[in-house]
Amino acid sequence: MKIQQIGKPFLSLALALSLSTAAFADDIKLSIAGTWPAKHFGTEIMENMVKEIEAADVGLTAKYFPASQLGSGEELIEDAIRGNVDMVQAFVYAQTDPRLEVLNLPAMVTTFDELKAVYGNPESKLNTILSGIMADHGLVSLGLVGEGLIGIVASEKPTDHAGFGDKGVNIRVWSSDIAKKTVESIGYRSTTMNWAEVLPALQSGVIDGAICCTPEWAYTTFAVADIGKYYIPVNTFIEASSLYASQKTWDKMNDEQRGVVKAAAEKAASSAIDKAWERSQGFMDQMVESGYEILDYTPEERAAMVAHIKENVWPELAGIIGQDIMDELIAE
Repeated sequence: MKIQQIGKPFLSLALALSLSTAAFADDIKLSIAGTWPAKHFGTEIMENMVKEIEAADVGLTAKYFPASQLGSGEELIEDAIRGNVDMVQAFVYAQTDPRLEVLNLPAMVTTFDELKAVYGNPESKLNTILSGIMADHGLVSLGLVGEGLIGIVASEKPTDHAGFGDKGVNIRVWSSDIAKKTVESIGYRSTTMNWAEVLPALQSGVIDGAICCTPEWAYTTFAVADIGKYYIPVNTFIEASSLYASQKTWDKMNDEQRGVVKAAAEKAASSAIDKAWERSQGFMDQMVESGYEILDYTPEERAAMVAHIKENVWPELAGIIGQDIMDELIAE
């Protein structure tokens, strides 16, 4: 009798410990890899996203690693597919799937309202298409961050910057057939080059410029380093990154946890779009103050460039991203 009475509390304690262990096993710690520099405004937005996920108290904790601490954008997508990282904020390169070139469709967006409608709306055709492509590779698309329209940084002044003839300038393009076709269609010579190589290549004269940057990136990366003399806001592409998760991590979450992560990611993406657009003009002014010359377009010149790209580049894109995708986007 005494033995039974003494053993009962121990059985209760053992059961409590077992339940506690089971509860702990359901908790998930998220590693969120990012490529924004530590001082980039987006880093604070991502850190706020982490706080929002943890404050929901649904068994999730998270840590954000900015500044490519866990790898470059090219590396992170592969790591997420394998489940080595749980979530990612990075540019999505098309080496994984040529259909991802849909993110490089030139002249698709030319105004802030279009940016919000196409990138910031989770139900937009672009986001729907992207979600399907990412799902094919074991990834869950959570949000597109359109930081703004990008231009060209150059150390040499292009001939007739708003025209379509040979500009006598060789600029870097990222690993994208669409980007290469687009810049060549408006008169630039191009060299494909990884981002890490751009600064020293421009500084040494290997290239004359690079299509790469929003005004903020152009100022903080090149102007403050006294590299380059001209900024041409061609605005044909979007500086964009994606928020996405590994399907392997997603499958470990329950519905409540998925809902919290999805809502927090969509909020972060929308906040980044708004914040980036607000900052653009200020950095354009700072470039001028630093000695840069802005080679802008008149409304008529910009409209002519957009029409030129749609007429001369878009017909070639179906072979890269698929006619079905092109038809969907054009229909929208």
